[in-house]
Amino acid sequence: MIRRLNIRQRAEEKEDGLSPYAVKSRLSRGRLRDESLCPIRTAFQRDRDRIIHSKAFRRLKHKTQVFIAPLGDHYVTRLTHTLEVSQLARTIARALNLNEDLAEAISLGHDLGHTPFGHIGEDVLNELYYGGFRHNEQSLRVVDLLENNGQGLNLTWEVRDGILNHSKPEENIFGKNWGKVATLEGEVCKIADIIAYINHDIGDSIRAGIITEGDLPLTAIKVLGNSHRERINTMVCDIIENSWAVTGYETAAKPSIKMSPPTLEATNTLRQFLFDRVYNLQSAQQEADRAREVVRKLYKYFTKYPDGLPPEYRSYSDETEQRVVDYIAGMTDQYALRLAEKLSLVAKDKTG
Repeated sequence: MIRRLNIRQRAEEKEDGLSPYAVKSRLSRGRLRDESLCPIRTAFQRDRDRIIHSKAFRRLKHKTQVFIAPLGDHYVTRLTHTLEVSQLARTIARALNLNEDLAEAISLGHDLGHTPFGHIGEDVLNELYYGGFRHNEQSLRVVDLLENNGQGLNLTWEVRDGILNHSKPEENIFGKNWGKVATLEGEVCKIADIIAYINHDIGDSIRAGIITEGDLPLTAIKVLGNSHRERINTMVCDIIENSWAVTGYETAAKPSIKMSPPTLEATNTLRQFLFDRVYNLQSAQQEADRAREVVRKLYKYFTKYPDGLPPEYRSYSDETEQRVVDYIAGMTDQYALRLAEKLSLVAKDKTG
């Protein structure tokens, strides 16, 4: 039997030593529904655990990061990407005296609503569904409603805000359309997401033979380093050094998460290189077209035959199109491919 040591309260008291700009779990804006406090875990630690134990989190292991349904064991998946983001966010948050538990929870939940086939699936659903589709909004829908048999995970306001506002435009990092997260921990997750995908997508692209190390922009490599390890280390250390006012150890008019101009320019150069040479690669068009056709086929079928949806999805919305979007967005790459093939056979049988 656990003695009433109030472990959670002691953890909350330790948070008083964090930066004055950090979010303290006991001062959270709360949850969508009130509930009793955990005797052991803080509110943000509890959120982290709920996300990790969710079905949507498990499905990330079979969802595309960049390369669609990769056969190699070492390609990054949406799950391994999420774990890398979490690790980077925790490192930065800890160094800057911010709430590491909050940064971790946001990071682990930020991509729960991502579609199969990565951003290709997202683009197709955005095109087909009249209400539009954005994976960050779907991630919030997952934690607010779709998980736990329609009850959602009932996460704190701060984690939900970080999940909703983690997305970034294709334009430059910290640019005019960068957007705003309500917490510095959310900002840490946002930049950690970029650091993670820039570096692991370079590795995957080299592994796939799309680019070589020698193709990387020399101006960026001179600043960031010649290896995966060096580039991540340079970016993380630069953010910590240039965001030091966030720690509360020194005064600043407006503490923020930022990079030095040289590192920021080099990072933007490397990111743009990936858009030009990898993400928008024409030679992979056949694979991308196949993924688009699969999502279109699934959307068309289930909007026409909504009774084919699993029973639970019919209870999440009164609108057929929203139910279909929820179902497709939750699919893994392989499940979507198998289901599309199965429905093609069903359609042939119906047409005789």
